[in-house]
Amino acid sequence: MEKTVPNHVAIILDGNGRWARAKGLPRTAGHVQGAKTVEAICEDAYNMGINYLTVYAFSTENWNRPEKEVDTLMKLLRDYMKNSLKRAQKNNMCVRVLGDKSRLAQDIQESIRALEDATKDNTGLHFQIAINYGSRDEITRAVKRLAKQVEQGALLVQDIDEQRIAAELDTAGLPDPDLMIRTSGEQRISNFMLWQLAYAELYYTSVAWPDFDKAELEKAVLAYQNRDRRYGLVKED
Repeated sequence: MEKTVPNHVAIILDGNGRWARAKGLPRTAGHVQGAKTVEAICEDAYNMGINYLTVYAFSTENWNRPEKEVDTLMKLLRDYMKNSLKRAQKNNMCVRVLGDKSRLAQDIQESIRALEDATKDNTGLHFQIAINYGSRDEITRAVKRLAKQVEQGALLVQDIDEQRIAAELDTAGLPDPDLMIRTSGEQRISNFMLWQLAYAELYYTSVAWPDFDKAELEKAVLAYQNRDRRYGLVKED
């Protein structure tokens, strides 16, 4: 029987700082290398038959990091937005940003809107970047929107179901991840896609994100293929 490639892979990009420290480099160097890895993995994932790829790039908690490190991450984001439109159009990639964008600088918000609008009809890899994202924050924002609809009389409480809640999340319209990968040895979800990962297979590797490559992605997919699943969900006894 032919092995199924996961339709949607989500990745927690961990270990940039540790990778840099191990090489005697500043943490910012790890983020720069990590950004290059993202570009390579997008291409590798699509060539493997993965249709959706979501990466956890910047969490709501990351604002607490040293100012210099946050500034570097924002600069990398600006550079990515500047260069990604041409790259996305060349690769027919649909790009979408998840998270609360309101805290980002105005120029970054504008770049995100332009990128999402320009690539929304592309039919290649669907690439989601979680920026200023935290799953509890995402769910809280969704609940507030639903509560407002109820308050305004546009929605009945009894009509709120899983589909209605999912439609208010940042990932509305996207399939749930089949496989979640976390790099650099940590084995936590860290407030990432708590709702969406309900039936995902979890894969942890000690490889730091800057060293994660096609071979490591293939290992993760092979581990996924060797899990016992039925119709995309965990097979129950």
